[in-house]
Amino acid sequence: MERPTPPWTNELPEGAFVTGEPTYPTGKYFNRFKKDEAFGLKYYYFDPTEHGYPKRDDYPLLVFFHGTSNALEGELCINYSGSEMYASDDYQKDLGGAYILMPMANEYRDENGRVQGAWEVEYVEPVTALIDDFVEKHMDGCKAKILLGNSSGGRFTFTISKHHPEKFDIILPVGSCEIPPDEVLDDYDKNGVTLFLAICKHDEFTPFDEVIAPRLERIRNMKNSFIFTPDWTYNGDKGVASINFGIEMGQHCLMNEIQMNVKFDDGTPMDESLPNGVTGWLANELKKMD
Repeated sequence: MERPTPPWTNELPEGAFVTGEPTYPTGKYFNRFKKDEAFGLKYYYFDPTEHGYPKRDDYPLLVFFHGTSNALEGELCINYSGSEMYASDDYQKDLGGAYILMPMANEYRDENGRVQGAWEVEYVEPVTALIDDFVEKHMDGCKAKILLGNSSGGRFTFTISKHHPEKFDIILPVGSCEIPPDEVLDDYDKNGVTLFLAICKHDEFTPFDEVIAPRLERIRNMKNSFIFTPDWTYNGDKGVASINFGIEMGQHCLMNEIQMNVKFDDGTPMDESLPNGVTGWLANELKKMD
């Protein structure tokens, strides 16, 4: 079946082409994740010590928050959240080993078919309790708690860290529709929180020039921040990403590029600002905590 033409194709640079699928595998690493439940939330997790890494008390914890409706996809949510490839050997090697936790929102469809139960403020306390419990139950210690989120999950990284900035070290919202006010960013600075903001300039859901651009200078002035706002979201084959589930959202799904570690299939960087990918950036941040 022929795909609809994305609305932004007339803005593509000369020679660019569009592709409709990510090139990283889906499901290859599902068997590395285990499933559990606590505080009324199901979750998947990855334990590096079950995959060749020794018991230590200084591993980081990567917490991934999925986008709206992804919890309805069951195990596929591992991939859709962006967490699957971070359990791969190469990504784990870059990080020196890392635990992964992927909570699932209690989503459901109402009588009109609309998704209800997505990430909102009422999840803050149970998710915070889940994270604390996970560290105590599965880890011997935690060097850093790192929040990553896609779309509404990206917004939720802001929501939860706004309420508990003292509990988190790095937040990496991807495709968030909003940025907190200055007083929240001030709290991040006071608590030593590093913000990695990631959103594509052609995001179909968030008007970049209206919502994001006016806040970038304030983020640059934070004590610890990194801004990743590429012109285009790419797939591994160097095609500009198009995804259409009744509405075009290829540029909104920058998490696909984050899951590619911001590298094309041939290993070259997608963006010169991240020559060693997200794992390389995170590894450098973790070294600063030594």
